[in-house]
Amino acid sequence: MSVVLSVRDVVKTFGSVRAVDGVSFTVRRGTITGLLGRNGAGKTTTIRMITGIFLPDSGSIEWADNPVNANDRVGYLPEERGLYRTMKIVEYLAFLAEIKNARTTTAKIEQWLRRFELSDKKGGKIEELSKGNQQKVQLIGALLHDPEFIILDEPQSGLDPVNMVLVRELLQELRAEGRTILLSTHMMAEAERMADDIILVHSGKVVLSGTLEEVRNSFGRNTVHIDFEGDGSFLAELPDVRDASIQINSAELGLNEGADPQKVLAASIGRLRIRKFELAAPSLEAIFMDKVGAETLENLQ
Repeated sequence: MSVVLSVRDVVKTFGSVRAVDGVSFTVRRGTITGLLGRNGAGKTTTIRMITGIFLPDSGSIEWADNPVNANDRVGYLPEERGLYRTMKIVEYLAFLAEIKNARTTTAKIEQWLRRFELSDKKGGKIEELSKGNQQKVQLIGALLHDPEFIILDEPQSGLDPVNMVLVRELLQELRAEGRTILLSTHMMAEAERMADDIILVHSGKVVLSGTLEEVRNSFGRNTVHIDFEGDGSFLAELPDVRDASIQINSAELGLNEGADPQKVLAASIGRLRIRKFELAAPSLEAIFMDKVGAETLENLQ
């Protein structure tokens, strides 16, 4: 796939704070690229430089054939809500289409409102909506003009699980249509469900990048994923387990080098009702904690 956006050695400082410190990555056409990291990692500042809101102190941002000032070809959802709260929903969306030079009809707006289950609220004011529905209106506004390149900063913020699935399915459909999406999020599990490529940012620097498959496989396939019924707290204490993330009815166990996963299974039988036992590459969340978790814990102490 061809590269549509290249970010090269970009730096941005605010006073004594170096918010972005030499960030470099590329975005391939027709993919979902996840720009990942905890809050404050530099993701939003990087996106604001890509969209032209900020100018980098140094470095470059190069577009292959889709410049950021091509108003009708880029869709941008900012992290903060920029809604005109007293406007009616339909009027607001028509206004956004107009400033994007899009020939958007009322029928198209209503089609989007149906897709986001907002048809019954179209005559109301934005301030009357819940935070989740306001987020959906803002997302519609970013997509209404059929952009080729879509930049989304925390698009699932404030959404309940049902609407998170709705947005996830929509982004996958847009990718299937050939759109290019840069998705900034701190939700590792959501990125893992959608992203083709990932860029992991920490303290303003890229600490890991590549295709999702390459990144996960680079950490080996010595991670056990278990779904079960019962109390799995003992799993973290098994002799072959290096680290463990244990949730209600599920666990992800990182095994020591050379450990036999069958011993973990044998130790679990009789104490848990096993629904799934799988040896695979670690999750993005586990990789994130492996790369930056130790530093994060030190900063919290």
